[in-house]
Amino acid sequence: MSKTKASGTTKLGRDSRPQYLGVKLYDGEKVEVGNIIIRQRGLKFLAGKNVKISKDDSLYALKKGIVKFTTKRKKKFDGSQRIAKVVNVL
Repeated sequence: MSKTKASGTTKLGRDSRPQYLGVKLYDGEKVEVGNIIIRQRGLKFLAGKNVKISKDDSLYALKKGIVKFTTKRKKKFDGSQRIAKVVNVL
């Protein structure tokens, strides 16, 4: 058996592609139907009016309009509260 690898390429030791998460459209920007507003893992931002959650937790617009960010108090199961950011399209 050979001690060295064959001359083919290997993916070991290389950086993987970044996930490009985050806010794509900010407060006050115009949005079209189907535009992704936020790409996220988990529900850091919640969907409000005219916004839907996709399979990978991204938020996208259901109607044409303007993006608006608001906050609301959300109760956890243990009774404590957190301030959640809500994304709306008006």
